[in-house]
Amino acid sequence: MHKELLEDIGEKELIKRLAKFMPKNQISDDCAFIKNINNDLLINTDSLVEDVHFNDATISALDIGWKAVASNVSDLISSGCDKIIGVNIGLVVPPKTDWAWIKDLYSGINQALDNFGGSILGGDCSTGKEKVISMTIIGIQGEIKLRRNSCRPKEVIMTTGIHGLSKLGLMIKSKKIFDSNIYLTQTLIDRSIQQFCKPKLQPKFLKQIMKARPNKSFKTIGCTDSSDGLFQALNDLSIESNCKAIIDYKKIPKHVNWPKGHEWDKYYFFGGEDYELVFSLPRKWANNLLNSNRNISEIGYFTEGLPSVEFTNLKNDKFLKYKPFSHF
Repeated sequence: MHKELLEDIGEKELIKRLAKFMPKNQISDDCAFIKNINNDLLINTDSLVEDVHFNDATISALDIGWKAVASNVSDLISSGCDKIIGVNIGLVVPPKTDWAWIKDLYSGINQALDNFGGSILGGDCSTGKEKVISMTIIGIQGEIKLRRNSCRPKEVIMTTGIHGLSKLGLMIKSKKIFDSNIYLTQTLIDRSIQQFCKPKLQPKFLKQIMKARPNKSFKTIGCTDSSDGLFQALNDLSIESNCKAIIDYKKIPKHVNWPKGHEWDKYYFFGGEDYELVFSLPRKWANNLLNSNRNISEIGYFTEGLPSVEFTNLKNDKFLKYKPFSHF
């Protein structure tokens, strides 16, 4: 009998098959939603694995701790979290791991929690061949639910910040810049390394969209983060909301010193770990938000049609043949 290997079926198909063991629609978003008497809860788990997500040559234990929290907090923010309660940590390390590495890791975790809210609630430790930090975070659901399946045709697609920086930061730290003829400004280098090692998030996003809301009857909007890349975020919203995304390439916000070319477009759209938010709003709501926040950009719109991502004003679509990162 032919064996189906994970490297053959891929991460998305694996999650799809695991969904059969869960309640309906449980995998539509990264966060689990728990109905509660007092406050509804959001729960998320992310894992960082040595030589898959990090290694000692590219990032310090202090920054790994920050990043472990940030990746979890980002999922809560993109679901409409109002307050972080805390985290549980599953730690796997080889027996010969230096205690100083563990100390720095947890110092980084506490630095991030001091910034985003919450505290370490507990966890578990075990031995293993590689270092693994598996973190579960708990937060309180805010008044507006942000969900991948809530985008609607005619809504404006927007994004916070710019993308591709974390990927470039990783390439710089790994000394893997593909084109030695490309000149990178020091400003771009510094910004990219910062975004890779200690990513900034959008903790005030929920308050911003609530302030811009033209009508309090709006309780749900379509949203996700770009942890797996901008293209994957757009594709996820399109699939879960069952509509087509039309993206204007000329409206994509880029760093002023970002190099040109399809290879750099690939890094921009498929790089991942930028933790920016990608979402859609009705036109009036979108205009209110755009007028109040210059760091948010309109990049396209949703329309009726088969779930997909299409581009306008794009001369070279070679980069679209690239496949998003897969853990298998």
